[in-house]
Amino acid sequence: MQSNRHPSDRATRLPGLAHRRTGLRGPSLSVLGGLCGAAALGALPAGAQEANLPPERYREMARAALAELIEIDTTQSAGDNTAAAQAMADRLIAAGFPADDVRVIEAAPRKGNLVARLRGSDPDLEAVLLLAHIDVVEAHPEDWTVEPFTFLERDGYWYGRGTTDDKDEAAIHTVNLIRLRDEGFVPARDIVVALTADEEGGPHNGVQYLLEHHRDLIDAAFALNEGGGGVMQDGRRVSNNVQASEKLYQSFHLEATNPGGHSSLPRADNAIYELARALTRISEYQFPVMLNEVTRAFFERTAELVDPETGAAMRGILGPSHDSATVALLEKTPAFASRMRTTCVATELAGGHAPNALPQRATATVNCRIAPGHDPLEVLGTLEEVAAEPTVSITPDAEATPSPPSPLTAEVFGAIERITEQMWPGVPVIPTMSTGATDGLYLRNAGIPVYGVSGLFHEVDDIRAHGRDERIRIEDFHQGMEFLYRLTKELAGGS
Repeated sequence: MQSNRHPSDRATRLPGLAHRRTGLRGPSLSVLGGLCGAAALGALPAGAQEANLPPERYREMARAALAELIEIDTTQSAGDNTAAAQAMADRLIAAGFPADDVRVIEAAPRKGNLVARLRGSDPDLEAVLLLAHIDVVEAHPEDWTVEPFTFLERDGYWYGRGTTDDKDEAAIHTVNLIRLRDEGFVPARDIVVALTADEEGGPHNGVQYLLEHHRDLIDAAFALNEGGGGVMQDGRRVSNNVQASEKLYQSFHLEATNPGGHSSLPRADNAIYELARALTRISEYQFPVMLNEVTRAFFERTAELVDPETGAAMRGILGPSHDSATVALLEKTPAFASRMRTTCVATELAGGHAPNALPQRATATVNCRIAPGHDPLEVLGTLEEVAAEPTVSITPDAEATPSPPSPLTAEVFGAIERITEQMWPGVPVIPTMSTGATDGLYLRNAGIPVYGVSGLFHEVDDIRAHGRDERIRIEDFHQGMEFLYRLTKELAGGS
């Protein structure tokens, strides 16, 4: 992972739909409620639920694979990604995959990546890539009520670091590949599974490494990745979100310097005050609304699920012009405001060197999440103009990595909609732009469209990725597994 990219955070990606007609709760998603008409959305009778599950053999296989992954520490500080990659490779080889089609590739010691392939019948067709990272963020046992690296089943949930980010999808892709082979399925396209390192942090991002050194192994027509997922409220499925775009991550360093002096002799120029004035002006500035194909589709479809006033505002910003009142209404909800435009916010602050001395230096970090297509150099120029303090310098911390939106093609998006309707009738598919980041951005920048989709539903008020007591509901895991199995088969073609 490059130092200029923020670690992924599924909590920033799942709440792409911040409302539904019955209203959502929670401090990060305080929303408009009081409407009706969707109380039964996503509810399924018992028979339909059973039809949405994989065969029991593969459910047990996936449980074992996930348990094995959870109990291999893959943190940056002490973990071993190679061990986890090799564990899944061993399962594939034991299931009959040729060793030549199952490769563990190390970018560095402990930084292994698995690339496995189910070969298709048409070598002229580009592959479909199934991507998941198997590194995890740190988890300190003293912060949890359960052991983070011990797989635990309790009250219909599986607990452990990585159960939702992202070892769940790694186990699913591995076992679905085995299931497809067992069933004699011959895809038209090759199906490639890549389980990678250092998505959450560290210097050896697996996707970057594979693109640079083994592009032929992961080259694909398109990829399925994390970043999307299903939104659930009180056990009801609200939407199946598809991440097709990400903001660019870019931090800027602001610095004011001054000769300083004794605090008993104040002077008109003061580094702290000058920096504070610049930050205040930046805080009061709003970049213009800037939508793309993905965010336009997000607002258009979400407008059907919220209260009439908010829905009208969403439709209003889709036109060539929009009034300030319309924009102001949507800005009340951060999940909507952040998807309308580039955002910049102060995140770090330091200044001075002694309590009895005038400050010689004051610094701040302003972190920007830049809308796709918005030139980072233009953002820098705007910040300089808005700050309007000649003594405050503004410099990028590092170069931003582009991430163009993935097109909402009928081939991919249509398949997602069909299978969603098969499994959960009436649940809408919502395209989203992540305000955070995944390593799908490296694939997009390399010309490979990426779609964050899983069919794994999570309660919007109980998102535990990167947090304490991370867990996944077992039934939702199994239904997501079946969803990805059907989607993979349809996208790969064949018989």
